[in-house]
Amino acid sequence: MNSKIWLSSPHMGGTEQKYVNEAFEANWIAPLGPNVNGFEKDLETFLNNNVKVAALSAGTAALHLALIECNVKYGDEVICQSMTFSASANPIAYCGAIPVFIDSESDTWNMCPLALEEAISDRISKGKKPKAIIVVHLYGMPAKMDEIIAIANKYQIPLIEDAAEALGSLYKGKPCGTFGRFGILSFNGNKIITTSGGGALVCHSQEDKDKAVFLSTQARDDAPHYQHSQIGYNYRMSNIVAGIGRGQMEVLNDRVAARRKMHDFYMETFRDIDGVEVFSEPSEDYFSNHWLSVIEIDEAVAGKNREGLRLAFLEDDIESRPLWKPMHLQPVFRDSPYYGQRVSETLFENGLCLPSGSNLTDEDRQRIATVIKNYFSK
Repeated sequence: MNSKIWLSSPHMGGTEQKYVNEAFEANWIAPLGPNVNGFEKDLETFLNNNVKVAALSAGTAALHLALIECNVKYGDEVICQSMTFSASANPIAYCGAIPVFIDSESDTWNMCPLALEEAISDRISKGKKPKAIIVVHLYGMPAKMDEIIAIANKYQIPLIEDAAEALGSLYKGKPCGTFGRFGILSFNGNKIITTSGGGALVCHSQEDKDKAVFLSTQARDDAPHYQHSQIGYNYRMSNIVAGIGRGQMEVLNDRVAARRKMHDFYMETFRDIDGVEVFSEPSEDYFSNHWLSVIEIDEAVAGKNREGLRLAFLEDDIESRPLWKPMHLQPVFRDSPYYGQRVSETLFENGLCLPSGSNLTDEDRQRIATVIKNYFSK
């Protein structure tokens, strides 16, 4: 019986246990310690852009703190990419704010600059200037950052980069997560590297990092007793979890290379299949880590659809998944404003995420290719 092929499973490098053992031996079983400091420094070195990194319990926590540091409050509006996972939008609701969703463009599948400016102009005309913009680098593909940054600067709105899926991706040679006022990273179990669960906030000043650390450790004032002048959160990463991250950082470049190899495999597999497009960089300005390899199927040309392929994979115990359902179509956000056309909706209807793990074997790839060829040859 064949073993299950997962969409994106954790892939340990072998040295994680060393750092975890050091935490146990030193009794650093707490949300602080040498591994946390070391992991933050490793990330700062990797991003190589004079940034400061705060290691936190989740990427969602990092986004929540970024919104707080951008002074987002109850009743404010925050612009958010619609084609994304709900964790990009939920922290807006945590703040009591209102998300304003923006459609994708067809080159990178990320936030459409034209719809973004339309939304900002319209919200300002209604007396509701947005307090922040959340752009996402979907599946590791960098967004059109030059255009988006220009719009954010024009209207003086802080930009937050959700780079949860894009560690190791570059736009014009610069790491994703380092363009906005804040960047968000995730180390969930399915990400390109994992700490089991965890995330990080990328900052451009020590002051912003210090505030994030303060808020993430229950906002305890500098006093001999427990005193709190503002609401805090239990969002700090533990020293044990950070130990896993330190080991994972040692193999991050290898993991990026392996994910990109999976993308190349799919490019070759679908080369002679009409009506299927493998999601790829639109130009040399973009370098995607290809966290997930994704295809879009034109049923009118291919004679097949994404759901049929998903079910064919499922029969062979291979996991695949539809694209993120756009946030403006989600029941929980049904009353939120939306700007754009149907780009994200069409991608959702026709797109499929394929097994992309860095630990997939040649045998796994052969199974995947066989299912694809059998399905499209019927």
